[in-house]
Amino acid sequence: MAEKVTKAFIQPTPSGKEELGQIEVAPEVIEVIAGIATTEVDGVAATRGNFASGVAERFGKKVHSKGVKAIITEEGQIVIDVFCSVKYGFSIPKVAREVQTVIRQAILNMTSIDTNEVNVHITAIQFEQTKDIE
Repeated sequence: MAEKVTKAFIQPTPSGKEELGQIEVAPEVIEVIAGIATTEVDGVAATRGNFASGVAERFGKKVHSKGVKAIITEEGQIVIDVFCSVKYGFSIPKVAREVQTVIRQAILNMTSIDTNEVNVHITAIQFEQTKDIE
């Protein structure tokens, strides 16, 4: 059975600071930052998760990285894929561009790591739920 090796993102030492050692950021941390940033964008209805995250949320656990996948390429570049749905009435290109901007800025502010790609996949459009008043 092949052993899965998880690569970590190497955080650069801030300019003007003494290097005390190496700082590694796990991909799961990047996914959580991107997931929280995505849900804060106006026009994003939800992020798409998998079966496991759906079950975890049913039991009360909040899954912040739902619908986000962060990988590091062989060249050391960071690629983030976000799968989300957009609320009806919002411009899809504008919402997608805002998601890209917010994710890049949040990751840069929190980790000083620059992302090479932020790919936004719009999986659905969510219409308003109307309740029948009887």
